[in-house]
Amino acid sequence: HVQLVESGGGSVQAGGSLRLSCAVSGHTYKQYCMGWFRQAPGKEREGVASLHTAVGTPYYADPVKGRFTISLDKAKKTVYLQIDSLKPEDTAIYYCAADSGLPYGQGIPAWSEFNYWGQGTQVTVS
Repeated sequence: HVQLVESGGGSVQAGGSLRLSCAVSGHTYKQYCMGWFRQAPGKEREGVASLHTAVGTPYYADPVKGRFTISLDKAKKTVYLQIDSLKPEDTAIYYCAADSGLPYGQGIPAWSEFNYWGQGTQVTVS
Protein backbone atom coordinates (compact mmCIF):
# COMPACT_ATOMS: atom_id res chain seq x y z
CA HIS A 1 0.00 0.00 0.00
CA VAL A 2 1.03 3.59 -0.56
CA GLN A 3 -0.29 6.88 0.72
CA LEU A 4 -0.45 9.94 -1.49
CA VAL A 5 -0.69 13.53 -0.30
CA GLU A 6 -1.09 16.36 -2.79
CA SER A 7 -0.25 19.98 -2.21
CA GLY A 8 0.42 23.13 -4.18
CA GLY A 9 -3.01 24.06 -5.45
CA GLY A 10 -4.38 27.57 -5.26
CA SER A 11 -6.06 30.43 -7.04
CA VAL A 12 -4.16 32.06 -9.88
CA GLN A 13 -4.84 34.33 -12.79
CA ALA A 14 -4.90 33.04 -16.33
CA GLY A 15 -1.41 32.75 -17.72
CA GLY A 16 0.09 31.96 -14.34
CA SER A 17 1.81 28.82 -13.11
CA LEU A 18 1.52 26.34 -10.29
CA ARG A 19 3.52 23.33 -9.22
CA LEU A 20 1.56 20.53 -7.65
CA SER A 21 3.32 17.98 -5.47
CA CYS A 22 2.37 14.44 -4.60
CA ALA A 23 4.27 12.99 -1.67
CA VAL A 24 4.38 9.20 -1.69
CA SER A 25 4.81 7.05 1.41
CA GLY A 26 4.37 3.40 2.26
CA HIS A 27 5.54 0.54 0.07
CA THR A 28 7.68 2.70 -2.15
CA TYR A 29 10.11 -0.10 -3.00
CA LYS A 30 7.76 -1.16 -5.75
CA GLN A 31 7.55 0.42 -9.18
CA TYR A 32 4.38 2.36 -9.82
CA CYS A 33 2.50 4.00 -12.59
CA MET A 34 1.85 7.52 -11.32
CA GLY A 35 -0.92 9.64 -12.73
CA TRP A 36 -2.34 13.11 -12.35
CA PHE A 37 -6.06 13.48 -12.88
CA ARG A 38 -8.46 16.37 -12.59
CA GLN A 39 -12.17 16.72 -12.10
CA ALA A 40 -14.11 19.89 -12.76
CA PRO A 41 -17.62 20.41 -11.36
CA GLY A 42 -20.15 18.41 -13.33
CA LYS A 43 -17.50 16.70 -15.43
CA GLU A 44 -15.90 13.29 -15.40
CA ARG A 45 -12.46 12.73 -13.94
CA GLU A 46 -9.86 12.96 -16.69
CA GLY A 47 -6.24 11.96 -16.86
CA VAL A 48 -3.83 14.75 -17.68
CA ALA A 49 -0.40 13.15 -17.24
CA SER A 50 1.31 9.94 -16.21
CA LEU A 51 4.68 8.34 -15.91
CA HIS A 52 6.01 5.01 -14.71
CA THR A 53 8.66 5.07 -12.00
CA ALA A 54 10.57 2.26 -13.73
CA VAL A 55 10.94 4.14 -17.01
CA GLY A 56 10.09 7.78 -16.53
CA THR A 57 8.60 8.40 -19.95
CA PRO A 58 5.83 10.98 -19.51
CA TYR A 59 2.46 10.93 -21.23
CA TYR A 60 0.13 13.89 -21.55
CA ALA A 61 -3.45 14.44 -22.54
CA ASP A 62 -3.85 16.55 -25.67
CA PRO A 63 -5.44 19.58 -23.90
CA VAL A 64 -2.39 20.02 -21.67
CA LYS A 65 0.51 19.13 -23.96
CA GLY A 66 3.14 21.84 -23.94
CA ARG A 67 1.78 23.38 -20.71
CA PHE A 68 1.94 20.57 -18.14
CA THR A 69 5.08 18.72 -17.08
CA ILE A 70 5.09 15.63 -14.88
CA SER A 71 8.30 14.69 -13.11
CA LEU A 72 9.57 12.39 -10.40
CA ASP A 73 12.09 13.00 -7.64
CA LYS A 74 12.91 9.52 -6.37
CA ALA A 75 15.03 10.77 -3.49
CA LYS A 76 12.15 12.87 -2.19
CA LYS A 77 9.54 10.26 -3.16
CA THR A 78 7.54 13.02 -4.75
CA VAL A 79 5.80 13.38 -8.09
CA TYR A 80 5.31 16.88 -9.44
CA LEU A 81 2.97 18.44 -11.94
CA GLN A 82 4.22 21.77 -13.25
CA ILE A 83 1.36 23.70 -14.79
CA ASP A 84 2.18 26.70 -16.95
CA SER A 85 0.06 29.07 -19.03
CA LEU A 86 -2.96 28.28 -16.90
CA LYS A 87 -6.38 28.69 -18.47
CA PRO A 88 -9.78 29.06 -16.79
CA GLU A 89 -10.70 25.63 -18.17
CA ASP A 90 -7.90 24.14 -16.06
CA THR A 91 -9.99 24.88 -12.97
CA ALA A 92 -10.57 21.57 -11.20
CA ILE A 93 -9.61 19.41 -8.27
CA TYR A 94 -6.33 17.71 -9.16
CA TYR A 95 -5.65 14.22 -7.89
CA CYS A 96 -2.52 12.12 -7.75
CA ALA A 97 -2.91 8.38 -8.31
CA ALA A 98 -0.68 5.33 -8.19
CA ASP A 99 -0.85 1.67 -9.05
CA SER A 100 1.82 -1.02 -9.04
CA GLY A 101 0.04 -3.32 -11.47
CA LEU A 102 -0.04 -1.09 -14.50
CA PRO A 103 2.62 -1.59 -17.18
CA TYR A 104 4.62 1.22 -18.72
CA GLY A 105 4.25 2.32 -22.30
CA GLN A 106 0.46 2.39 -22.22
CA GLY A 107 -0.18 6.11 -22.21
CA ILE A 108 -2.45 7.49 -19.47
CA PRO A 109 -4.47 4.64 -17.96
CA ALA A 110 -8.13 5.17 -17.11
CA TRP A 111 -8.78 6.50 -13.63
CA SER A 112 -10.60 3.28 -12.73
CA GLU A 113 -7.35 1.32 -13.10
CA PHE A 114 -5.59 3.11 -10.25
CA ASN A 115 -5.87 1.70 -6.74
CA TYR A 116 -4.35 4.52 -4.70
CA TRP A 117 -5.48 8.14 -4.62
CA GLY A 118 -4.65 11.31 -2.82
CA GLN A 119 -7.23 13.63 -1.33
CA GLY A 120 -6.97 16.18 -4.13
CA THR A 121 -5.90 19.79 -4.34
CA GLN A 122 -8.01 22.60 -5.77
CA VAL A 123 -6.76 24.68 -8.69
CA THR A 124 -8.80 27.74 -9.59
CA VAL A 125 -7.92 29.92 -12.57
CA SER A 126 -9.64 33.24 -13.13
